[in-house]
Amino acid sequence: MDFDVIKETEEKMKKAVEAMEKRFQTVRAGRANPSSLDGVMVNYYGVMTPLKQLATISVPEARQLLIKPFDRSCLSAIEKAIFESNLGYTPGNDGETIRIVIPMLTEDRRKELVKQVKAMSEDGKVSIRNIRHDALEDLELLELPEDVEKSKSNEIQNLVNEYNKIIDEKLKEKNEELLTV
Repeated sequence: MDFDVIKETEEKMKKAVEAMEKRFQTVRAGRANPSSLDGVMVNYYGVMTPLKQLATISVPEARQLLIKPFDRSCLSAIEKAIFESNLGYTPGNDGETIRIVIPMLTEDRRKELVKQVKAMSEDGKVSIRNIRHDALEDLELLELPEDVEKSKSNEIQNLVNEYNKIIDEKLKEKNEELLTV
């Protein structure tokens, strides 16, 4: 039973790191990345629909995204949703597709993005700490002998240290990507 707590804790920590990495992908580094549009919701006949369900998104050039909707009638709704998403993109509509040219990032914008990524990594660390707290409470409920409980709580702390180190490495990689001109 106590081993389940450790396994569950590790699984939750893996998911917390994966969620943080997913958020990292939404931060663009000056290159075209279709996943930067994952959070864009389009008002499609009165229903808020994810952009990736309404169109194919491709990267014809390193600094350009091409959006080809399955239904051309929603072209202006897609364009409006991208513009209102505050991603810093200016969509260009040619009647059949939408092209987005990714602008070069200024030094100030890069520093701002580094701050955003740092905040995301801190959120990841907070999640890890919350998972640790829940796991320690679960251990207490098992009413294990004191020495066993202490060793299991040390195992949990080791997991916390390991996953915090992983978060720091991911943050460092993302910062290098953002600061590389």
